Parts: sequence; C-alpha cells; structure tokens
Amino acid sequence: MQKYKLFIVLVIVLVAFLTSCENGISAVESQLNNLTNKANQLDSVINTEMDKVIKLDSIINLEDLKVKKLDSIVEKTSSNLDSILNKYK
Repeated sequence: MQKYKLFIVLVIVLVAFLTSCENGISAVESQLNNLTNKANQLDSVINTEMDKVIKLDSIINLEDLKVKKLDSIVEKTSSNLDSILNKYK
C-alpha cells in the first residue's frame, strides 16, 4: 500500500511539473513572438528611413549637378566679361 501512495504522489508531482513546464514554454513562445514582431517593425522603420536617405542622396546629387552647371555659366560669363573689358582698355 505504501508503494501505491508513493507512486500516486510521484505521478501527481510529475504531472504538476510537466504542466508548469508547458506554461513556461508558452510564456517563452509568447515573448519570442513579441520579440519577432518588434524586430519586424524595427526592420520596416529602418527600410523606410533608408529609402528617405537614398531619395535625399539623389536630390543632393541633382542639386550638385545644378550647382556645377551654374558654376560653369558663371565662369563663361566672367571670362566673356574679362575679354570684353580687356578689349576696351
């Protein structure tokens, strides 16, 4: 009879232990899912910001080309004015 009582207690302890492990696993899975969702959101934000940086870089390059064209025009105009001034000196 003692063995049966010990066996029943052992089974109850084992069931309780397995149930607590299952709860712990569920909690870990929940935390991992939350972490995955946050990582995906962060990835989305980073991709959006990288797109903005690429667009800004493109705008800067276009503006740089405009500045170079204007610089070239200013140089030509300056050269022409210098030559006109030298002609009439």
